[in-house]
Amino acid sequence: MVADNQRQGSGRLEMGWTRTATEVVHRGPFIALNRDTVIRPDGSDGIYEHITVDDGVRVVALDNQGRVALVEDDFYLQQRRALHLPGGGSDGQEPQAAALRELKEEAGLVATDVRPLGVIDPLPAATTARTHLFLATGLRAGTVDRDDTEVGMTVHWWKFNEALAAVRAGRITEAGSVAGLLLAAHVQG
Repeated sequence: MVADNQRQGSGRLEMGWTRTATEVVHRGPFIALNRDTVIRPDGSDGIYEHITVDDGVRVVALDNQGRVALVEDDFYLQQRRALHLPGGGSDGQEPQAAALRELKEEAGLVATDVRPLGVIDPLPAATTARTHLFLATGLRAGTVDRDDTEVGMTVHWWKFNEALAAVRAGRITEAGSVAGLLLAAHVQG
């Protein structure tokens, strides 16, 4: 239960948790696995394992025809291709700058208008990361610049209502994409 504003340091945390020690079990290029020794709100000792990763972004990119850009990619852990909104890690950038970068890298799109839709905590019991959601309009073609993990990624344009139906049918399941599309539907009203 380590809140976003408590990522660093030791000591008393909100809601009565006290962190007495942190051990970094693994540190890789994208994640760190931590094991915290804690005193729970009820006073008992405990261990709390969690992953530290950069915040992420997802972008609902709508064109002037009411279509949304979706990307399809291979996901190792799921062992399948999955449709989702363009996005990824913030890489230390401010969320809006990261959203614009990811939109260009993955979908080859540049947006003139980007508005925040909200923020979600996709796995609050397991990771410190938050996902910042944006609505991008005023789109024009840019240059795709995918990294090595995105080699097989493809871009698809779907009618916005069809993308919402895919969420309801369980075809689009990635948390940030589901939340982003549903929030964009609310904004589009």
